[in-house]
Amino acid sequence: MAGQQFQYDDSGNTFFYFLTSFVGLIVIPATYYLWPRDQNAEQLRLKSLRRVHGRCLWYRLRLMKSQQSIVPTLKKAALLFGWAVFLFLAYKVSKLDREYQEYNPYEVLNLDAGASVAEIKKQYRVLSLKHHPDKGGDEAMFMKLAKAYSALTNEESRKNWETYGNPDGPRVTSFGIALPAWIVDQKNSMLVLLVYGLAFMVILPVVVGTWWYRSIRYSGDQILINTTQLFMHFMYKTPTMNMKRLVMVLTAAFEFDPRSNKEAIIRPTDNIEVPQLIRELGNINVKKKEPPFCYPYSLKARVLLLTHLARMDVSENVEEDQRFVVKKCPALLQEMINVGCQLTMMATSRGGLRAPRLTSIENCMKLSQMVVQGLQEAKSPLLQLPHFEEEHLRYCISKKYKVRTLQDLVSLKDSDRRNMLRFLGEEKYDEVMAVLGSFPYINMETKLQVLDDEDSNNITAGSIVTVTVTLTRKRMSEMFEKEDDAPLPTEEANTEEQGDAKNKTKVWQNKNKGAKKAAKSKKKKLTKKKPVIQQQAKVDKAKQANGNVAGNEVVASKEEEDDLSDKGSESDEAEANKDSPSERDEESDKQSDTELDEIAGDDEEEWEALQQSIQRRERALLETKSKVTHPVYSLYFPEEKQEWWWLYIADRKEQTLVSMPNHVCTLKDTEEVELKFPAPSKTGNYQYSVILRSDSFMGLDQVKPLKLEVHEAKAMLDNHPQWDIPETEEEEDDPEDSDGIEESEEDEEDND
Repeated sequence: MAGQQFQYDDSGNTFFYFLTSFVGLIVIPATYYLWPRDQNAEQLRLKSLRRVHGRCLWYRLRLMKSQQSIVPTLKKAALLFGWAVFLFLAYKVSKLDREYQEYNPYEVLNLDAGASVAEIKKQYRVLSLKHHPDKGGDEAMFMKLAKAYSALTNEESRKNWETYGNPDGPRVTSFGIALPAWIVDQKNSMLVLLVYGLAFMVILPVVVGTWWYRSIRYSGDQILINTTQLFMHFMYKTPTMNMKRLVMVLTAAFEFDPRSNKEAIIRPTDNIEVPQLIRELGNINVKKKEPPFCYPYSLKARVLLLTHLARMDVSENVEEDQRFVVKKCPALLQEMINVGCQLTMMATSRGGLRAPRLTSIENCMKLSQMVVQGLQEAKSPLLQLPHFEEEHLRYCISKKYKVRTLQDLVSLKDSDRRNMLRFLGEEKYDEVMAVLGSFPYINMETKLQVLDDEDSNNITAGSIVTVTVTLTRKRMSEMFEKEDDAPLPTEEANTEEQGDAKNKTKVWQNKNKGAKKAAKSKKKKLTKKKPVIQQQAKVDKAKQANGNVAGNEVVASKEEEDDLSDKGSESDEAEANKDSPSERDEESDKQSDTELDEIAGDDEEEWEALQQSIQRRERALLETKSKVTHPVYSLYFPEEKQEWWWLYIADRKEQTLVSMPNHVCTLKDTEEVELKFPAPSKTGNYQYSVILRSDSFMGLDQVKPLKLEVHEAKAMLDNHPQWDIPETEEEEDDPEDSDGIEESEEDEEDND
């Protein structure tokens, strides 16, 4: 029986196979994930953004970083070195002799498989004469020929070859271990143990422990857990938080503390520069002794944030720390909004807890806009545009133009706009218009319904209301085009001729006016039809009173009504002359059939709409959309920021959130968002607001009213017709059952 033998690789052949595979498993995925992307594509992208974003701080920093960075070069060099090692090992392996080859006597004799015995003998004779040692041939080759000839002609040798792959019978099977023999050599045992102990008992535990210690300190959004707890404490303590208090809480985050974050730095020069900035800023609550607002790191972060909002010039060291603080603020404010939503949900579900006021959460959103744009709360949104300074605003807010917002600037005619901005040169004006045209304009449409209910349009007390909001993102430049191309409606033209400037409408208000006009026209039509309906009711009463005798009079009155209502066609007169009851019954049957068909059609449409909404939700759960939307134009923000939005429903009167804010991060062209909330428990009419806020731009927020009419919930059915059992059936069943029982008892007595 064949034996087994394990041995280490003395020649190193097996180890090279293992090493080649190991290096390949590292180099191939690393090349796919770490190879620097096409730098030309990034350069082309930046070049396309230059006209609009050329003056932005993040754009200039990105250009400098792409020109000075050597990281892509180092990555390429490391990956190329790895591929060189891999190819060298592969070449080394290809040159190694194969230790085991399957024995094939046909190959030794240079014959095709299945050759006849005569062909085998003939080929063996020719080759043996050629390689015979007495005639100067190779002895080893001659022995191979003899062994192959025996394997093909000798019955026992052939059987061994077919069974064991060798004419001599089974051999000892050897397994090579892909490690060189010097590793298990007794001379090197201490060195090997030292390496193993260092790798598995020191390095690996330290790496895993460091990763674990870092991971438990951060939340899923990479915010320190201590910072989240700090925000929760102060938002619960101060439900109504003004902007000054909010800045203090924000800059007290542990991300700015060097003891919690190594990226934060406390410099020796801070003792000189920070007090100087405090004197320039004025009152920033320096003397407040409440921790952690009085700590040096919190005071420094607060000063740097306020100088950023005031657009003050600072030194290079302070500017570097300021950029670090400003970059962290949007994510921290988003975490603060999440904390406020959690406290609101806890207060709603449990009761007895103080929920943050709506103003506190909205102040967080406003502060995010202020940080990205580098503007204070009271400043004009026009300062987001390039080349606009404080002294230029007096040209805009004059009595002639009264431009205070970006929408006012867009609604102006091009000639008026050029005249108002004449302090800008031609190049600067074109740049301002290019930037303004790149700003977003969002069209928001809402649809209110109760999903998974028979009557989706009927809102009952306690039902789950779904508000489907469709957001369509457009550019302000499209509003310019509409202003130039779209003619004004006739009513607006008349008002302009009369010189009534107050009635001028903006571009985005034309749609609402059209809707109002349509509603007015419908009301007029309805008022015209009312006399006809009243006359028809009188005719019906006359029919009931006089029966068929007054039929001719009724027909005459009908004809007069038709003439008055401008329906005097011949077909209508013919229909009006129908006076037989059977024909009228047929007409009523046809009308009822058409009504049933319309109802069935409406049900089918509702069912299809429900199925489509379910499919959309399933697709939204499965697909992952990119959060890269559109770069934000921000003159003083040090990092490229994408356009994101907050969408929520609020009760402005009660200053509470109705639905939690949805952070819309995928609005590139069109996005559909579902906001759900429970309807009030009391019936009545409610006035809510659907609010859309930008996390990057000031002055682009939208508020849309949402009216809610809550009805009483349907009463639960105690009895259902299917549950009712007729009493006659019970009476019929009872005698049978009783008779059966009596008979069985009598049978038992008889048996006894």
